[in-house]
Amino acid sequence: MRIRTALSATLAALGLMFLLPAAAHAHGDTLKVVVTGQRAGHVTTDITWENDGDAVDETVAATVNAVSVDGSRTMGPWRLVRDPAAAPAGWTTAEVLPPGTWKVSVEVGFPALGKGELEVGVPVVDPAPTTGGGSTGGGATSATGGTPAVSAPTPDSASGSGAAATAADAASPAPAPSGTQAVSDSEGDAVWWTTAGVAVTALAGAGVGLLLRRRRMRGACRTS
Repeated sequence: MRIRTALSATLAALGLMFLLPAAAHAHGDTLKVVVTGQRAGHVTTDITWENDGDAVDETVAATVNAVSVDGSRTMGPWRLVRDPAAAPAGWTTAEVLPPGTWKVSVEVGFPALGKGELEVGVPVVDPAPTTGGGSTGGGATSATGGTPAVSAPTPDSASGSGAAATAADAASPAPAPSGTQAVSDSEGDAVWWTTAGVAVTALAGAGVGLLLRRRRMRGACRTS
């Protein structure tokens, strides 16, 4: 029993050894790489085995490079990822080509060798116009965002507002004198009173002096 089990395992291992190279040989040693174009700027590529046309099940190790037609700009190297929109043989890039015409080359190194090239044009996509919804029955709305336009005042309303402003100005009380004017008036009164006092004092002093002088003169006349 043990001999039969060992013999069966040996035969199965030998069968796998022969089947695996046969399957690999059926696919071939090279890949067919076809650059199909672009989708929204993403480079799209189909990769299959060149011998039988089967899709590649393994992860593809590839580089994508792009050069503008005038040679002034280069993009890449980028890698390829699975393209769900073109399964099972579709691959694409996560990066996006700018608008313009590009010479795209895709080189695959695993699981086998393959290369593809194509001139790809990426158009300029205009932004979608924004539609502004205007309401009816209100005021006029602007074309860009539905914002109500402000109407200009009519002559009647302007004259009415002017008359109201004039009446308000007439009804408002006159402004009270400022503190600076009151201070200046009080200072002027103080100066006037000071000047008057000095004049009165001077006159009184002059009168007293005259009286004292007359008394001295009278005393001198009596003694003589």
